[in-house]
Amino acid sequence: MSLLEIGLMFAAAFIAGFVNSIAGGGTLLTFPLLIWLGLDPKVANATSTVALWPGLFGGLFGYRREMTDSSLILMRLGAVSVVGGGVGAWLLIVTPSPTFARLVPFLILFATVLFMLQGPVNRWLHEPSPTSGSQASWWTIAIIVQFFSAVYGGYFGAGNGIWMLAAMGLLGLHDIHRANGIKNFLGICINSVAVIAFAISHLVEWRISLLMAVAALLGGYVGARTARRVGPLVIRRAIVVIGFVITAVMLWRMR
Repeated sequence: MSLLEIGLMFAAAFIAGFVNSIAGGGTLLTFPLLIWLGLDPKVANATSTVALWPGLFGGLFGYRREMTDSSLILMRLGAVSVVGGGVGAWLLIVTPSPTFARLVPFLILFATVLFMLQGPVNRWLHEPSPTSGSQASWWTIAIIVQFFSAVYGGYFGAGNGIWMLAAMGLLGLHDIHRANGIKNFLGICINSVAVIAFAISHLVEWRISLLMAVAALLGGYVGARTARRVGPLVIRRAIVVIGFVITAVMLWRMR
């Protein structure tokens, strides 16, 4: 690797870790770069997953004060995320590379549209809200939504943070900073299983992933600290923009 390539990988991973801690979608930066460096799409995806995984810990630490009284949701949805992440990672391993490349932008587009519809759907669903309605129904919805989110996250992951934030908004978590902290924890659960599966399947370029992991960890912490100083409206708009950019770039690559 040249010094230019090393510098680009470090910069991309730092910004990706920053973006992932706030909204998700950091894979948009690392995945195309690894393709440009000549990696197979599935190898690029697995390597990017491993590289960005430590950044979630930085983001989680940055949001630690906002996550008080969240132990129950962390335990229940965390367990669901482990199972779903394993299923998603297995699906990626068995999916042919051309099929994987064609499917990705449409999954991201769905996640972005869902987030844009969060406000009106949230008002429709929460009459009464989960706090005054059936807790059993709330947990059933939460587990189902998070399972499919985790499957998608283990399969590819770009934009999965958007999907999880949208799901948490639909389920009554209106504090964007608390939701971001929970999102980072659930992302750790999902990607931990995926990292093990990809490593066993020999889909990871370790030299590249370890270099980028250091930058992603730093970016994740800086992103979480920055997000705490920014209003929720700005973060939500950034999430939508990131989602559409991911979709546009991936569709352009399919031409």
